[in-house]
Amino acid sequence: MADLSLPDDPVAPPVADRGVWLHCIECGETHPPFDAVIYTCESCGGLLEARYDRYPGFDAFEGRGRGVWRYAPALPFEAGVSLPEGDTPLHEAPRLERELDVRTLRVKHEGMNPTGSFKDRGMTVGVQVARELGVDRLACASTGNTSAALAAYGARAGLETLVLLPAGKVAAGKVAQASLHGARILEVDGNFDACLDVVSELADRGEAYLLNSMNPFRLEGQKTIGLEILEAFRDEEDRVPDRIVLPVGNAGNTAALYKCFRELVAAGALAPADVPALTGVQAEGAAPLVEAVESGADDVERWDHVETIATAIRIGNPVNAPKALPGIRETGGTAVAVSDDEITAAQRSLAGEGIGVEPASAASVAGLRKLREAGTIGADEDVVCLTTGHLLKDPDAAAAAGNDPEPVPTDADAVVAHLAGDGGA
Repeated sequence: MADLSLPDDPVAPPVADRGVWLHCIECGETHPPFDAVIYTCESCGGLLEARYDRYPGFDAFEGRGRGVWRYAPALPFEAGVSLPEGDTPLHEAPRLERELDVRTLRVKHEGMNPTGSFKDRGMTVGVQVARELGVDRLACASTGNTSAALAAYGARAGLETLVLLPAGKVAAGKVAQASLHGARILEVDGNFDACLDVVSELADRGEAYLLNSMNPFRLEGQKTIGLEILEAFRDEEDRVPDRIVLPVGNAGNTAALYKCFRELVAAGALAPADVPALTGVQAEGAAPLVEAVESGADDVERWDHVETIATAIRIGNPVNAPKALPGIRETGGTAVAVSDDEITAAQRSLAGEGIGVEPASAASVAGLRKLREAGTIGADEDVVCLTTGHLLKDPDAAAAAGNDPEPVPTDADAVVAHLAGDGGA
């Protein structure tokens, strides 16, 4: 039977600060959250997870407005550095729903956040923690979206921001965002994982406050994706979805959604049997988590060489895998790898529904299509696909996937003839 319980009772230990503490997922050690900068367990080096002395149900959010901070009762603060973020649409996709033959299909479009990706949810909480700690420089490694979000929220907070990017591997739209918001951009001769190695060392030396998703407070903001999906789905369908399909890079969203569901179970607001199955999708050229799921391994083996059109998930060492693997397995989910061609086809299908996303986002729909064809996902399922970034994050990829411009003379009759297929330039 799946274990969806939290491993400790929701009672604050002596180190609790305002009902919040940090819990090591490996050894169970607890740490105060705001006394000093901490990213991993000081005893064993394991990943940390924020824990609370209360786990609210949906009734605690009523009358609290919209967006990430609607869910303040489930977060470390009442409010944070905000642009604002969250409250993204849960689209219907009727043609895709018919084509894929599932009971219902919804698309949660996180590209509608202020900087165009889900990363804003984590940054509104993470940058508030930085303020609480009194740091003056923020830093991250990024495939693009994290750098854009950190630069914007760092600017909002009046803090210096440093971003490390793999040279020549980040879409121009994302670099432009970080640049305009005033971040210092350092291009590293290596991939994302190499960038993360360097920025982690800088953080360990006290040179900057790290806001990649190994920071446990980033995932607190990202878990509100799950709260929004469940609230909206309950209102529209009077039930919860059977499955959430999502792209996987560093596996932060998978870990965050799993934490969201476990907290709702602890609150008595969600029955264990109703928890949606978490289904991760990676590109074939960057699929270490899929490899671990398919082999039954307890750990993910780092891929040193990764390549895919889906730059946002071009990651070979997902740091949140120790949190994400149990999330997939304990919810009855799975993981699948898809080709770049399958990703592009899914991007076009979403665009045909009026939903514009970058390639990594379309991986969720590509994965649903592949699993549906294999019979892994049934026709009777209610499915939500998470799309994580806006089409304009990678305009070159969008242009390559779309229709080519057609030159015509400056003459209406010639245009009509061209449209009729009787002529043209």
